[in-house]
Amino acid sequence: MSAVEILLVVWVAAALGMGAAYVYARARRNMGYVDVFWALGMALAAITVGLLAGGDPLVRLLVAALGGLWGLRLFRFLWQRVRGEAEDGRYRAMREAIGDGGPRWFAFFQLQALVIALFALPFIAAASAPGGFDSPWLWLAITVWLVAMAGETLADRQLHAHRRDVAQRGRTCRRGLWAWSRHPNYFFEWLHWFAYVALAAAGPLWWLAWLGPLLMFAFLWRVSGIPWTEAQALRSRGDDYRRYQAEVSAFFPWPPARGAARATTG
Repeated sequence: MSAVEILLVVWVAAALGMGAAYVYARARRNMGYVDVFWALGMALAAITVGLLAGGDPLVRLLVAALGGLWGLRLFRFLWQRVRGEAEDGRYRAMREAIGDGGPRWFAFFQLQALVIALFALPFIAAASAPGGFDSPWLWLAITVWLVAMAGETLADRQLHAHRRDVAQRGRTCRRGLWAWSRHPNYFFEWLHWFAYVALAAAGPLWWLAWLGPLLMFAFLWRVSGIPWTEAQALRSRGDDYRRYQAEVSAFFPWPPARGAARATTG
């Protein structure tokens, strides 16, 4: 199949899936499920591209495996978190802003389907490339993916441990990676997309793979990541989070400012 045909298949499947996700989330009055099913959609998109693209079979297998495992890990983590907690404050604030009107929320879920299709482009670029076990790009891709997955998993576990610590309730997480970046999970999620840049490097659509890290950085930095998360953190933790903002890097891991080390880490 051509790249355009594969993209169309992914988009239609994502639109149907996110339509079902909207019905599920609305029935449970928890729009946080949009993140859960977006992650599942990304996993299925990677697997679909790996099956349908025309590149080297080994590279296609890697796209399906790396993208699929990344998305499924994120899906599992978010599923356990969302179903066990009240609706995330970000979505409560959004509900207050746009109301409970079905059409607006349905459009929001469909927008996520479009985002899934957009982020499938790096998968398509990578899965269209030649490759083999002798390719240094292949091994670079695997290395980047392993580092990114390890970092994102560690950050999620550290945050989960902080949330379960009753003594730290209402306080900002400063455990481990969270002392060096206010959003280490976002950082490693962004880093993960460079794996497909490496896989696509020898292919005809190599330039398309750069949409992954470029678009993910834009989304995290300006659209749906850091701005939403930090606005909610300021509403819920106030001055404690303002001190955290003053002391710790927003995105890229960096040694904390003087005084941060003396803050309570839990």
